[in-house]
Amino acid sequence: MSRFFRAGESDSDETESDYSDELTHSESEDHSDSDSDDSSSDDDDAAKKTGGRGRLFEGSFSDSDSEDDTVRVVRSAKDKRFEEIEQAVTSMINGQKINDWVSAQNEFDRANKGLQKAAGIIAQAGVPKFYIRAVADLEKTIQAALEKEKSSSKKMNASNAKALNSMKQKVKKNNRLYEKEIQEYEKDPENYVEEEVVEEKPKAKKPKKVVVSDSEDDSDAEAADDGFTPVGAGGKSVEFNQENIYKKLKEVADARGKKNTNREDQARILERLLVVANSPYQKIRVLLALISAQFDFPIGASGYMTIPLWKHADKFLNNLLTILEANPEYIVKEDVPEEEETDKDRVPQNGEPVYIQGSLVAFIDRLDDEFTKSLQNIDPHTTDYVDRLKDEVGLYSVIVRSQAYFTRLHLTDSLSRTTMRRLEHLYFKPDVVIVAVENATAALLPANVANPNQDSSSLIHDLCVFLYKNATSLLRTRAMLCHIYHHALHNRFFVARDMLLMSHLQETIHQADVTTQILHNRAMVQLGLCAFREGMIKEAQTCLQDISGTGRVKELLAQGLSLQRYGAATPEQEKLERQRQLPFHMHINLELLECVYLTCSMLLEIPNMAQAGSNPDGRKKVISKPFRRMLDYNSRQVFSGPPENTRDHIMGAAKALSSGEWQKSVELINAIKIWELMPGTLKIKEMLGRKIQEEGLRTYLFANASHYSSVGLDQLAKMFDLPLAYVISIVSRMIWNEELSASIDQVSNVVILHHVEPSKVQSLALAFAEKAAGFVEGNEKLLELKTPQQAERPKKGPNANKEQATGKQQQRTMGPRGGRGGRNQFNNGLGNSVRGGRK
Repeated sequence: MSRFFRAGESDSDETESDYSDELTHSESEDHSDSDSDDSSSDDDDAAKKTGGRGRLFEGSFSDSDSEDDTVRVVRSAKDKRFEEIEQAVTSMINGQKINDWVSAQNEFDRANKGLQKAAGIIAQAGVPKFYIRAVADLEKTIQAALEKEKSSSKKMNASNAKALNSMKQKVKKNNRLYEKEIQEYEKDPENYVEEEVVEEKPKAKKPKKVVVSDSEDDSDAEAADDGFTPVGAGGKSVEFNQENIYKKLKEVADARGKKNTNREDQARILERLLVVANSPYQKIRVLLALISAQFDFPIGASGYMTIPLWKHADKFLNNLLTILEANPEYIVKEDVPEEEETDKDRVPQNGEPVYIQGSLVAFIDRLDDEFTKSLQNIDPHTTDYVDRLKDEVGLYSVIVRSQAYFTRLHLTDSLSRTTMRRLEHLYFKPDVVIVAVENATAALLPANVANPNQDSSSLIHDLCVFLYKNATSLLRTRAMLCHIYHHALHNRFFVARDMLLMSHLQETIHQADVTTQILHNRAMVQLGLCAFREGMIKEAQTCLQDISGTGRVKELLAQGLSLQRYGAATPEQEKLERQRQLPFHMHINLELLECVYLTCSMLLEIPNMAQAGSNPDGRKKVISKPFRRMLDYNSRQVFSGPPENTRDHIMGAAKALSSGEWQKSVELINAIKIWELMPGTLKIKEMLGRKIQEEGLRTYLFANASHYSSVGLDQLAKMFDLPLAYVISIVSRMIWNEELSASIDQVSNVVILHHVEPSKVQSLALAFAEKAAGFVEGNEKLLELKTPQQAERPKKGPNANKEQATGKQQQRTMGPRGGRGGRNQFNNGLGNSVRGGRK
């Protein structure tokens, strides 16, 4: 019977005929799917039988179902299978949220079994997108749960922990099968969200007793896709136009920060509003809200803003700066009073600018911080790190662009912060890299904003001078340290040293914050390396002593975390330490730093040890304790094999130098491969060879002065392969500094060594003076410890007199150790006499 005739019948007849037709259609489809080779006559017979059986069922259930208004939809095998998988995935996600990994594991297995059953369907339609999204997020959630379990004081139960570890292995193995799909999801997560958004749209109100077949489903879905309109709460369509743009902006602003706000929907609404906005004022308002929405997205287990979101924020910030540059009458500032009428478009009148409340410098700070966090968390030995580092040029161009904008508006505070950000991106780079970055930035920006700069030193100088004049105390300190670092990096040692000494930063750096102290340590290390490259060994050792001599180089330079010796750090402390770590491309090579420090210590310590000789008092003068410790340990070894690492080479060179074998020492030092990482390797090796020859001569004279009465200068020049004038210069310097008791006979060209031994009285006087100095030092330390406790202040109250009397009685009963006499008084008098009567 046709639908035309069925429409005129009663409701009961309509229900009966529709339901029978529905069963007839569905059963005939199932029969044709299972036995596609049967004839059409067999299908008709089966349909009639099924139709009759449907009427019997209709009659039996008509009483209970007559009042129901539910819509019955016939689903295909694909929809049934995918619904089973989706139910398992949803249950698995719920298990993750409540940290129930046992149920999550069971649902994960159930979802995979459903995939196996639907293998034929998946071969045609592909793996469901919701499954790819779930397993990709599951791997990150498991990693975050494992890290949280390590740092948590309260551990999960055994069964849950076992399920979590088992899930880690299963998911890792399972995700290898879908690597391509997971990579596509990570590149464009929104593509995988849109599928579910369309599927989970609120259902519109349907008419009674509507039967939808599979073919009708497909046609309706296509129609819905063609005429897609946004749907709000209650299934009502939402329109975006000029009339309600400010109303929607206010709704988004009010919903921001609330608990159940869907941030993805908020960002999508703002993007639609940006398309609708046509005036500069509207676009600026929408972009300010849209950039903030990008930063509001939750940070997952990775610990940093996802790269697609970061790039969206960077793009929107560039768009905002483009609009502000094209419309100078609109100004975005922080200190702007709130607008009374926010639902009207504002236009400049009488040449007065329109001020809009917002903070561009806060956006730049957040964008730069998120970029640094991503570099901290990406493995630096992979191509992902290099790809991420390529985005620095875009970020730098935004900073330069905003700097030009703040300069035009004379916003000193924002300009200082932006200039500091620009300086921190440049100070540690060589000239070639800085010029390349500046040229790339000039190509991206308009000519009136940025020009290519060919002189990096003048650029760094201009940025630092501006901060010296206009910035706060903290920014001035950081600018000074960056300037010193840059000078030291380019071998301008004396300029960097003079800036450091004139700024007196060493006196106040301990009061600065941790990041500034780290920058100070980096500047000192770079200054020491600069002195080493220039051949100033003593200055280099002095600069590196405070950093390399502590054994905590990684922590002091923020290039890694060392193990805690005396107790583990709290999770909060460890988290702060990790946040302060520098990205890998900013690191100073620690192996090179250690090699330079030990080489400088060898050139200073070996002559010092030879000068002390067998005198135990002379050995108390230690220049480098770490070097002495390593040398003693190496000397105690029964068997010493060939050198394998940097330390072995330096220790072998030190022992050869102390025994007078300077050629062997030079060979061992030149064999260190780490010198290849320094610019001017040949120049550095020549300098080291010359220094080893000079210190070898000094060591030889110190060690053998007591055995000779005179030494020929020609013989010394021949032994150490040095010019005669150079040998005379070295010996004269030693005599002038009273390191060597000798004189030079210029006629016979020899060094006459004087054996001056103190008399017994002089030896006793020296011993007495040393002991007296020790007493004075101990007395001063004791006085420093007691001074804070003995500071007497006038006390008030009824017990004040009693306490003072008790204190005096205690002083009288202390005997010779009290303040009235005894050893302390003797020591004080002795100390004053030794110090020349200084009170």
